[in-house]
Amino acid sequence: MNRETEREADRRTGVWLIGARGNVATMAIVGARAIARGVTGETGMVTAREPVASLDLPPVDGFVFGGHDIAPESLVDRAERQRDRNGVPDGETLDAVREDLAEIDERIEVGTAVNCGAAVSADSEQVDESLAIRDVVNLIRDDYERFRERRDLDRLVVVNVASTEPELADPERYDTRDALERAIDEDDRDLPASVLYASAAMTAGHPFVNFTPSTGNALGGLRELAVEESVPHTGRDAKTGETLVKSALAPMFAGRNLHVMSWEGHNILGNEDGLVLEDEENAAGKLASKGDVLDSILPDIGHSRVRIDYTPSLADWKTAWDYVHFRGFLNTEMKMQFTWEGSDSALAAPLVLDLVRLIAHADEHGSGGLQPQLASFFKAPLGVDEHDFSRQLDRLYDYADRHS
Repeated sequence: MNRETEREADRRTGVWLIGARGNVATMAIVGARAIARGVTGETGMVTAREPVASLDLPPVDGFVFGGHDIAPESLVDRAERQRDRNGVPDGETLDAVREDLAEIDERIEVGTAVNCGAAVSADSEQVDESLAIRDVVNLIRDDYERFRERRDLDRLVVVNVASTEPELADPERYDTRDALERAIDEDDRDLPASVLYASAAMTAGHPFVNFTPSTGNALGGLRELAVEESVPHTGRDAKTGETLVKSALAPMFAGRNLHVMSWEGHNILGNEDGLVLEDEENAAGKLASKGDVLDSILPDIGHSRVRIDYTPSLADWKTAWDYVHFRGFLNTEMKMQFTWEGSDSALAAPLVLDLVRLIAHADEHGSGGLQPQLASFFKAPLGVDEHDFSRQLDRLYDYADRHS
């Protein structure tokens, strides 16, 4: 085996997706396999652009996918539905990866949906709800390990791309590793699925990415565990659309000393995430992370509000309309409006692939705990208070310069 072959053998990176048959996961898998088969490029991937591209990252065509889900619909059926309703992926791309999707679908295990609220539908399949919480965590961990062993993987990265859960009441109860372990052992039924998936991953040493607003790895107990065991993790709530624009635009108003009196944002989307967010409990965490961005960058903002409404006919396409009312020199009142329209999953999927590559790099280089260089990917980046998009990108570029 020559040196290059050895290098590639070390790059069999497992990607375990929580919510593996959802829109974002399906699009990420389609995209990765389309890249591997040479039928699409890497537009939209941060890791394909310098200076990040200079890092020694695992190749996307070496990703081996598996996952958990509670949805009975197959990956092929989901991809076909996305093609028919949204036009993404197109028919040619889907045909090129259809066999890959069918094979990957066989690796998707039945998951848990404890405390997931509106994310649980009547036709869902999930592990026995009467099982003790510790037994559920052990089952999840066994699924991870069996996948890694059977596929002879060098590394496994777990990514939560499931629907948004209701917020966890009183998360401070789990602020230490001991408190969290005790809660799991005592069958604490308040713990949501995202925490169970994260705990199973991180106790086994697998890097974890929380792409969602759900609690997951945000608990103090898991953050303590990650430091003690040197497990890299990151999150939460990926920044793909309207909030991305806000985090780039709001610093302009701050930098020019223009006083923003009001910033209204109205989002409409028609996919299952939009339907889940119709439930007030599921929507609470999402709205909080979207709103915190402006409060951080513009602390003297007079009024800001975000709405998210489900509009079935839009399918996976989402539209955001923002109205900014601001005051400038001589107390002159002015306004700015913008509309953002995009395919929700096509915006999110490349970031999933980026985050897998970057957190695998951190793991390979022994960087455990939170990864502040990944803040630019999230609305509520764990461990980072900075929300200015350009400054967040500087963290990533500095990381790339240090490790290139």
